[in-house]
Amino acid sequence: MSDLALSSDPLQKAPRLYVDASLSRGAELHLDKDQTNYLINVMRLGDQDGVKIFNGIDGEWLALISGGSKKSTRLILQAQIRHQTKGPDLHYLFAPLKHARLDYMMQKATEMGASHLVPVMTRRTQAARVNLERMRANAIEAAEQCGILTLPSIGEPVRLDQLINSWPDDRLMIFCDEDTPVKDPIACLKQAKASGLTKWAVLIGPEGGFDESERRLMKSLPHYVTMSLGPRILRADTAAIAALTLAQACLGDW
Repeated sequence: MSDLALSSDPLQKAPRLYVDASLSRGAELHLDKDQTNYLINVMRLGDQDGVKIFNGIDGEWLALISGGSKKSTRLILQAQIRHQTKGPDLHYLFAPLKHARLDYMMQKATEMGASHLVPVMTRRTQAARVNLERMRANAIEAAEQCGILTLPSIGEPVRLDQLINSWPDDRLMIFCDEDTPVKDPIACLKQAKASGLTKWAVLIGPEGGFDESERRLMKSLPHYVTMSLGPRILRADTAAIAALTLAQACLGDW
C-alpha cells in the first residue's frame, strides 16, 4: 500500500479503536459486540471499510473490515500508519472526585499525555471509592478520539502517607498547593528542571485542599517543588489541566 493511499481523506476520517492484542501485518482481529455495534450501527461502516487500530505498544495500523456477525466483526491488519512514540515520564496523582467530574479529569489527563495515573487518598478526599475499570474506559475513549498512541497506566488507590514513604529518589514531585504564595509557575518548573531529573509527577489535592500535616509530609521528599496555579482557586478537574499543561510545556511535550 502506498503512502498516498495511507494519507488519503477516507483514512483520515476512519474511526480509531483501541484493542488489547498484538498488531502486525496480516493479523486477524475479532472485535466484541460493543465495538461491532459502534463500527456497523453507529459509524455505518461495511465490508472493506478502513479502521485505525492501536494497542499502546505497536503503533497505529490500518485494518479493513472483512465480514463478521452482529456480535463480532473481523478486521485484517493491512499496514502500519504510525510508529509507536513515547512521551515524557509524567505521573498524575490526584484525590478522586465523584462520578462525571472524575470521568472528565481522566479524559483530560490522558489527552495531556500523562503516562501514569494514581488515585491518592488524602485527609479531605471526598470520594472514598474509585472504579478503576471506569477510569481505564475513560482513558481509552480519550485516546481513541484524540489520536493518542500511548495509553496511561492506572495504579491502585494509595494513601498519601504511603505514597510519600515509598517515593523513589529519581522522580520530582510537583506539589500543587492553593496555599502557596502566587509566583511564576514556569520559573518554578524551570528551576526544578535544572535538577536534571526527567521523571516528574504532578499532585493535585481534594476540593478542601491539603491539611498542614500533609504539607509537612511533603518536605520529607528528596526532590519536590511547591507550585501555585494562580490567584484563583481552581476546581480539581480544572487544576489538573492547568498543572499538566505547565509541566508538559517545561518537559518539551507541548
